[in-house]
Amino acid sequence: GGTESGGHELVAGEDGDTSVIQPAWSTKTGDLYYISDETGYYNLYRAGTEGTILPMEHDLGGSAPGWALGQQGYAFLDDGRVAASYSKDGRSVLLVADVGGDGKAVDVVEYGSDDGLPMMFGGVTPGGEGGVVYLTGGSPSTPTSVYRWDMERRDPATILACSSSLSFPEDVISTPELVEFPTTLGTAFGYYYPPKNDRFQSSDRAPPLLVKAHGGPTACTGTSFNAGLQFWTSRGYAILDVDYGGSTGYGRDYRRRLRGSWGIVDIDDVCAGARYLVEKGLADGDRLCIDGGSAGGYTTLGALAFKDVFKAGCSLYGVADLSALAADTHKFESRYLDGLVGPYKTDEDKELYKKRSPIESVDTLNCPILLLQGAEDKIVPPNQAELMHDALLKKGIPTALKMYENEQHGFRAATNIEDALDSELSFYSQVFGIKNVP
Repeated sequence: GGTESGGHELVAGEDGDTSVIQPAWSTKTGDLYYISDETGYYNLYRAGTEGTILPMEHDLGGSAPGWALGQQGYAFLDDGRVAASYSKDGRSVLLVADVGGDGKAVDVVEYGSDDGLPMMFGGVTPGGEGGVVYLTGGSPSTPTSVYRWDMERRDPATILACSSSLSFPEDVISTPELVEFPTTLGTAFGYYYPPKNDRFQSSDRAPPLLVKAHGGPTACTGTSFNAGLQFWTSRGYAILDVDYGGSTGYGRDYRRRLRGSWGIVDIDDVCAGARYLVEKGLADGDRLCIDGGSAGGYTTLGALAFKDVFKAGCSLYGVADLSALAADTHKFESRYLDGLVGPYKTDEDKELYKKRSPIESVDTLNCPILLLQGAEDKIVPPNQAELMHDALLKKGIPTALKMYENEQHGFRAATNIEDALDSELSFYSQVFGIKNVP
């Protein structure tokens, strides 16, 4: 037999369309706390208290999507105060507040990089000793690490463990700038990384630009050290890492922009970002390229098929056929497309899926495309890359398909990761007539 539970009480989300995440009990009072986007942003609530106890126009608890396991964007310190993180102007902020009363939080204090914290962080955990907290974070020059930080001393946070042994001199590390640019539905966001390598100089008026579309698609990018980005900026390319409409971390309305509009909003935004940087003189309009993995690969292929902005692109295990994805993907995302595109039932539904699929618009493709795919991918099956490759060959468009054996959705083997980067660099160099320097 099992244990029956009773006395259920609906605490939040009664409208069926409010996102409620990260419930936790206070270690001091036993009260139930949770994060909800009822106000339009992820704010902190206490069960039994009307309205948010910590109102702010930022997503509390970090910008990562709520569908990943093990996330907790806030924690209770030993004295009962709550500590939480959020992102502001491209940097993380640690917020500490007294929530012990019956009403709103009081004595709210904020800490940032000027107080010794890393540029980006999350996963705040109390240290059990005064004002000590542990967190994970990093910066453009520091790989994701576990830190110890004392909010009373405010010395630079101490790295206890690092996810990588890689280190590079500062003269080849590009520091990103958060940019906002106009797009179809208002404003979109991205991180601009200028080329950076002090050992080389260029007489070009503006650098080639590689636009990156993150996966998810309801996810976001970040600014911790990413060798895959610095690879490009140290070789003369600028990067625009786009948080297109639908990305998390910018409030509910922004996150909902993709509802029924995947393949429209994201494509509009990556194109708008590229055009914006060209207008600002930060990118060469004749040398624009785009890449992305998984959902970002779909955005990449869609931008190349439905728009005329980019001169080349690379899809890494990307979606080319929405109909095939709806019929053949893994259990966790089996009905994901219902919200992103629409139901897949009637002939009219299926026609919409067909219309949004890059594989169905090969006739409008007119620039070189590189396809990189894992042979064991269960999320985006290899046949999608093969179908796109065959269609491009038939049209006579320069293309290449590299199938990596024993790789799944996202490459794991270091040799394959390195080969993928080198292949993409070589591909664009041939398209743009750039001579690579070893």
